[in-house]
Amino acid sequence: MEVTVRDEEVAEAASSAAARLLGDGVPQRLAAADPGLWGEEAAAGAATRLGWLTLPLTSRELLPEIGKLTEWAGAQGLANVVLAGMGGSSLAAEVICNTADVPLTVLDTSDPRQVRRALADGLDKTVLVVAGKSGTTVETDAALRVFEAAFRAAGIDPGDRIVVVTDPGSPLEQAAIDAGYQMVPARPDVGGRYSALSAFGLVPSALAGVEVERLLAEAEEMTPLLALPEGNPGLDLGAVLGGAALAGRDKLILEDRLAQITGLPDWIEHLVAESLGKDGRGILPVVAADPTGARDELVVAIGSDNGDVRVDGPLGAQFLVWEYATALAGRLLEVDPFDQPDVAVAERNARALLEAPAAAQEPAFTDGPVQVHGPTEARDLPGLLAELLAAVPAGGYLAVLAHLDRLAAFDAPVREGADFEEMTDAWMAADAATLRALLALRTDRPVTFGWGPRYLHATGQYHKGGPGNGVFLLITGVVEDDLAVPGRPYSLGGLQLAQALGDLQALAGRGRPAVRLHLTDRVTGVARLLAAAQEA
Repeated sequence: MEVTVRDEEVAEAASSAAARLLGDGVPQRLAAADPGLWGEEAAAGAATRLGWLTLPLTSRELLPEIGKLTEWAGAQGLANVVLAGMGGSSLAAEVICNTADVPLTVLDTSDPRQVRRALADGLDKTVLVVAGKSGTTVETDAALRVFEAAFRAAGIDPGDRIVVVTDPGSPLEQAAIDAGYQMVPARPDVGGRYSALSAFGLVPSALAGVEVERLLAEAEEMTPLLALPEGNPGLDLGAVLGGAALAGRDKLILEDRLAQITGLPDWIEHLVAESLGKDGRGILPVVAADPTGARDELVVAIGSDNGDVRVDGPLGAQFLVWEYATALAGRLLEVDPFDQPDVAVAERNARALLEAPAAAQEPAFTDGPVQVHGPTEARDLPGLLAELLAAVPAGGYLAVLAHLDRLAAFDAPVREGADFEEMTDAWMAADAATLRALLALRTDRPVTFGWGPRYLHATGQYHKGGPGNGVFLLITGVVEDDLAVPGRPYSLGGLQLAQALGDLQALAGRGRPAVRLHLTDRVTGVARLLAAAQEA
């Protein structure tokens, strides 16, 4: 694993930060799991969250049990692996499986159509992995209930198809015991976003066909280096992140187009944003974006020379080193990297809205299949988008947050016989995420994109707890084929809208400027949005 700094200004900032860390004996203290590194107030919580440091070794104890699970799944012909989990309970497994090129369906959504698509993919060959520290996360609970009902309706015993990964003593553990589900215990001293090399990352990946022992071996090679004052890639990367941020370069552009690892920036985004975005400080990760040359950007490239900093190494090593570096950056920024004080606000708001739905509001205006809700002086979509871009302050950013089906673009019609380039063009023309790139062409400020509710467990913490210089565009859409959540007084569509409105309330409560667009037709609504972005 190697971290190469290619920018002189970044090198100078990193050198100063490294000297501070070394002067305080931080590498040795972190390797020894010293909970006092982040101050007195954070010490008690940190003492219960440092188990990730030894996962390359302790997770080997899981390998025999994981081996039995994969043998069982193979004997049953369960080749379709579905993972229900949010944030750290699913993102690492998604990266692991994408990199190994093995199929894994991740349900970190409340979108009815996305869940229906997973249900339609051969229940007789499906194993559902339900992953969560407590299991009380509303999206994970909903997915479990929907799949339990679907298995029973298909004449399948859910106990023959469901595997649970959770902390000992959690509500989900008790539910799994009562239902007779197979269960793999997680480490209670490892927080979700630091759990890549724990059962959360390993169990679903192994069931999908990945040789997970290799990941542990790659990470284990790093472990002795992380206590060293020199030749320590975690120290090098942590000093870069923290030092650059303190010098004003707090927009982390993650470049991976030439990387052999697939999707690592999505995992890094979650780790860095939720760990460091609080107390009015933080580092904003920006994924799938081209650098603009702005003074507050730090471009980190995975496996290429396309940035200010180059990070090379296999996936297992990357997981451990980025976790270590983020913890060090927390020390430099003087924030607790193991809590997420602002995440629960949107969740509480959503639950309240499910119990007492808000009255429907008249839109400020309507542009074709798009209703606009929120304060604006514009009277059409191009004007609104231009208004939002102009509202981004110096040093700020625009966040596009779409509570929609993130796989909907793949349903777009494609001409028979089309080549890959033509298919890609068709998908991009139907993908709400394309809006990010179109808006980025019209500003020198970063434009981020997040799928809801996925982002609520990642950048959501930064948006509400960070420096407070963001402008927010939320997108919701009509639900035409809703799906009830068995045993709950709400549907997936109702949950999806409540989550979007709950986050909107949380942003407004912190004085963040935000506008919501509601698509009365999702397909034509996305098309209108993309057209408007080109006119803005």
